[in-house]
Amino acid sequence: MKPSRLEALVREQEQVDRLDRGTIEAIQLKKLNRLLARERSRGGFYADLPERLRSLEELSMLPFTTEEDLAGRAGALLLKSQSEIERVLSDATSGTTGTSKRVFYTEKDLENTVQLYMAGLGELIFPGGVTLVCFPFSGPFGLGELIAEAITRLGARPVKAGPFLSYAEYRELLQTEEPDTFVGMPVQLLSILRVCGRGSLRRALVSGDACPPSVIIACEALLGTKLFPHYGSREMGMAGAISCPAHEGMHLRENHVIAEIVDEKGRPLPKGEYGELVVTTVGMEALPLIRYRTGDFTRILPEPCPCGCELLRLDTVRRGGERAKIAQLDDALFSVRELADCRVSRKDGVLRAEALAVPGADETALWEKLRARLPEDTEIGLRTVTMEDKALYPGKRSIVQE
Repeated sequence: MKPSRLEALVREQEQVDRLDRGTIEAIQLKKLNRLLARERSRGGFYADLPERLRSLEELSMLPFTTEEDLAGRAGALLLKSQSEIERVLSDATSGTTGTSKRVFYTEKDLENTVQLYMAGLGELIFPGGVTLVCFPFSGPFGLGELIAEAITRLGARPVKAGPFLSYAEYRELLQTEEPDTFVGMPVQLLSILRVCGRGSLRRALVSGDACPPSVIIACEALLGTKLFPHYGSREMGMAGAISCPAHEGMHLRENHVIAEIVDEKGRPLPKGEYGELVVTTVGMEALPLIRYRTGDFTRILPEPCPCGCELLRLDTVRRGGERAKIAQLDDALFSVRELADCRVSRKDGVLRAEALAVPGADETALWEKLRARLPEDTEIGLRTVTMEDKALYPGKRSIVQE
């Protein structure tokens, strides 16, 4: 089997010939101790932590960093001056109350992200190919822009579609640009495939949101190939773990991220057991985090990867809290082939599902299938999609509070 591109990238970045577990953990410990020493000397957020650990096992003795820390004390966590910051991401929205969570990136942080995207996309994108990018384009160093840069460096051409086009516009791009690869969110891909057809698309990398099993199965059946899932978060530099040709989990960029799995009480779990993902981002320049609780749930796969790469692999990542509820609903609803898209909202404690049927579907039969999969008191609105429609909810999936 072809070696993982991520392994080659990590070897190049760390200037090592072989990447076994001993080498990987030595790199991680060296970077962690460098971070701890720097924090102690500057009197920063982590100044009370030990200046040095003797082994990675001692990491579990340190306290967690939380979303509240990141929202309330981002300035104390920042290691670089404002003049060195190229991009700031905030989770503030029109409905946000209180202090929003902010994450900072230097030029090197963003370059490392592009390089990881190249490693992940290089598994399915080839020179001369065309890739439909359906992530947002928000200006210099935005997510869409970074992905497009990675595609360009791989010798392919990005089609900068974004997530806000109508189905007619996506269908026109499929016909005129003839992209062979899709990069975007999983439900978005399934919706486009069901309404517009596969066209020239043959492969897809999905990221940015939970990917329920029924969505994976449906996308792979329509494409005729395996999906390449990717996991990342803004705290990990918008990139963290990528699929290899074996399609058995997502390899972590362990020279940048130390991963732990903990139970509900914060106790470390062994490989193979499901729990909350905790990350220590030793490769981040601007805002490295120590034992950050992601709120996402997964496990570290215990068996060796068929590709031969020894970088740890994450299993499918599940969201926690309210995000878990929409993932469960999506898994049930999108198993129905006649469903094109669905938006779930809550008002005064009552759920409402706004759904679009694929062209030619029997709306009555679809309504009955949705009724059987939704909580009993859910209100359902249903109509057949038109080509002028846009996605009902183009961002990360959630139950919208109205």
